[in-house]
Amino acid sequence: MKWTQTTLGDVAEIVSGATPKSDVEEYWDGPVAWATPTDLSQLNGKYIGKTARTLSQAGLSSCSSRVLPANSVLFSSRAPIGLVAINTVPMATNQGFKSFIPKRELNPDYLFWWLRCHREQLEDLGNGATFKEVSKAVVSRVPFLLPSIEEQVRIAGILDKADGIRNKREQAIGLVDEFAKSVFLEMFGDPTINEKDLPKKKLRDLGKIVTGNTPPRSDASNFGNAIEWIKSDNINTDEHFLTRATEGLSEEGKNRGRIVPKGSILVTCIAGSPASIGRAAIADRDVAFNQQINAIIPNERVNLYFLYAQFLVGKSLVLKSSTNSMKGMISKGTFQEIEFLCPDRKDQERFGKLFQKHMETTRSLRQDHICANALFGTLSQRAFRGEL
Repeated sequence: MKWTQTTLGDVAEIVSGATPKSDVEEYWDGPVAWATPTDLSQLNGKYIGKTARTLSQAGLSSCSSRVLPANSVLFSSRAPIGLVAINTVPMATNQGFKSFIPKRELNPDYLFWWLRCHREQLEDLGNGATFKEVSKAVVSRVPFLLPSIEEQVRIAGILDKADGIRNKREQAIGLVDEFAKSVFLEMFGDPTINEKDLPKKKLRDLGKIVTGNTPPRSDASNFGNAIEWIKSDNINTDEHFLTRATEGLSEEGKNRGRIVPKGSILVTCIAGSPASIGRAAIADRDVAFNQQINAIIPNERVNLYFLYAQFLVGKSLVLKSSTNSMKGMISKGTFQEIEFLCPDRKDQERFGKLFQKHMETTRSLRQDHICANALFGTLSQRAFRGEL
């Protein structure tokens, strides 16, 4: 099968965007859709038919932006480089785009996937001191292998299906998580308002509270492979369990570090932004951890999974205990005074069994999602080498 070596500038007209003066009211809120990179970053799929802001005809005429016909391919060329969408209606863009109007021999869906799959390569072409930008001249010279239009349609269809599988896996994970939270709310109500008037206990009464630390880095012998040393970026609530740490402590470091056993819950209590405070994850192995984290080792009064679920559903209970600094912080003393629901142990156990099954399902779905991503990556690499 013959593929033609060409460039992006040979197979599409490349169009830059622009922005009218923002303080001239008559330039705005007209009939012309006008895309920004933010519009593309909020898309769930490949198509865009509506924009947050629109231009009047006067606004369009006042700047160098022009209306792209439907089925053009929008490509953000700065802040960030590499967002892609196909417009379903005529649309202008701001200056953060180098968009493509495909010529007859180029299928827009094929170009969409080509741009998505070559994002890193295109980002590397960017220049600029404040932020990187890819110029029209640079984009036009990018080498491009062009198969027949029939082959382009076939490849785009395969990648559409593979991407659909990825999206379905991701949606399934979200639905399972929402179901688990709704079960908690049905059984116990919202822990932030306690409308069912359930008993409450302070965290210090529900387990042992431990604050992490960092052994002196001046002594390299503190670090090694004896035990993982968890940081706040290993606490991903979406995963439910701690992700693997990239750094560990030596046997000597273990003696200076803070360690909690499997079955503990680690919570981010110092973070760069207040929104990150209160993220929680379960330790499924013994771990050490740093001073940004408080951990709770649950006692016999509380079921592990019930307690963890309450961190998910009632995160605001933790957030409101944070300081009002730009970073956000909860000390051990403040953390242990936070009050959580503590209903009958039998009810906790009943919910805990359900939530445990939910976590097993989520783990399985996440593994499927990883496989779907790997499949898509393999297919896209083969597709643009002519190997599908």
